Amino acid sequence: MSEEVFYRPDEAFSREERTLPAELYNLARLMVARNAGPVFVPIRSMQFLAVLDCEEFIFVDGTGSRTIEISWHRFRPGSRDALSDAVPYEAVYYSPEAVQTMKRLQGDFAKALGALASKQEPPSGDAQVIRFEPK
Repeated sequence: MSEEVFYRPDEAFSREERTLPAELYNLARLMVARNAGPVFVPIRSMQFLAVLDCEEFIFVDGTGSRTIEISWHRFRPGSRDALSDAVPYEAVYYSPEAVQTMKRLQGDFAKALGALASKQEPPSGDAQVIRFEPK
């Protein structure tokens, strides 16, 4: 297994609070859990690479740069009332261009993650539904 190294600029250009649709957040977390480690998602439409782990999603220019352009972190899934509600998070931009990139990023990331997920085989094994008996 090889190790990938990415560099975070010393200071952020700006930050903003945003929300991630539940379907996208849930799929990303499921893929990280299944892979038991980081998930690399090529966003070909933007020539970016997303790297997902259980704490943060980072985005780097896919043309060879190792510098993080945008990070999404401080996800707060516990603040939602239902699993179908959007998840608040903080987006951190490390350059003025990153703010412009974000205008397309969430939508293109969703398409790329969906495409990657559709190529993965479903988990094997038997599933069993257990009846919940209230007390």
